[in-house]
Amino acid sequence: MELEIAQKLWQPQPGWLNTATYGLPPEPAWTALQDALADWRVGRTSWETWAQATEQARAALARLVGVPVADVSVGASASQLLAPVAASLPAGATVVVPEVEFTSNLFPWLAQEPRGVRVRTVPLAGLVDAIDADTDLVAFSLVQSADGAVAAYDEVVTAARAHGAAVVVDATQAWGWLPFDATRADVVVSAAYKWLLAPRGVAFAYLAPEFRDRMRPDAACWYAGADPHASYYGPPLRLAEDARKFDISPAWFSYVGAAPALELLADIGAPAIHAHDVALANRFLAGLGRPPGDSAIVTVEVPDAQRRLERAGVRAAVRAGRVRASFHLYTTTHDVDLALAALTD
Repeated sequence: MELEIAQKLWQPQPGWLNTATYGLPPEPAWTALQDALADWRVGRTSWETWAQATEQARAALARLVGVPVADVSVGASASQLLAPVAASLPAGATVVVPEVEFTSNLFPWLAQEPRGVRVRTVPLAGLVDAIDADTDLVAFSLVQSADGAVAAYDEVVTAARAHGAAVVVDATQAWGWLPFDATRADVVVSAAYKWLLAPRGVAFAYLAPEFRDRMRPDAACWYAGADPHASYYGPPLRLAEDARKFDISPAWFSYVGAAPALELLADIGAPAIHAHDVALANRFLAGLGRPPGDSAIVTVEVPDAQRRLERAGVRAAVRAGRVRASFHLYTTTHDVDLALAALTD
């Protein structure tokens, strides 16, 4: 689908520059969710109709990011999907993480310290050089939540492989706008309520087959069964052979809203979204006299910026003491210029 056509599926209030906090649903996603809620209210349909949306969302995510659908697990949050990864580390393992990493990709590793896992934090710029023979796993956000910095993905993966270390990526601020080869990593997780435009309560993990064999499905449930509908009662343990063995029972309505949004993103394609988003981010930077960047998330320091943006009706975030603006496929040049007028007045 052409991006210009897809943009007609949103009618946001002008000035929304905060997708890094949460994304806005396209009309098909909003309508599907309202219809499901209306059916739920009066008991008009069976839950299997809602559950089918989970498989549609899984398939659309796999198509969008270019991974086999059999390697995609569904969950509720990034940290929940990382929990069995962290639990799979042997006692004494060393994990290297950026020092300003969002805690959903930090706390799961720190929680393993009582059993001897060592977590070493380093500056993001020094992440590649910090990977050494003592490193068992390197975990990082591909795009940093605090300031939008894009990690040197290929360089990190190459360094990790040279030392036999596993690679775990949090793509919460990347999937949906930044194309990259997820299959080079061992694990990629992402919450879906930001750039993937889903309701909160949807998350995905790419789990490489060789790595997931080291993991234990501690949250095993009926939905992770080889045949979920034959897994309601009684032993034996009969889980799926692929990444579905790490599924948790999905939040029905969240996935009902997720499926149409992800299908739309997959139809447009990440390269087109990337070009649109970064162009708008660079228009914003240029208007403030800053050099161009490579991210859909930018941070700026402008005196009294938050109050000035709020007065102009521009919604952005403040992270680490700076204004964080983020630009997605429903953002327009008018939104950017509205923010620039507020900050340069």
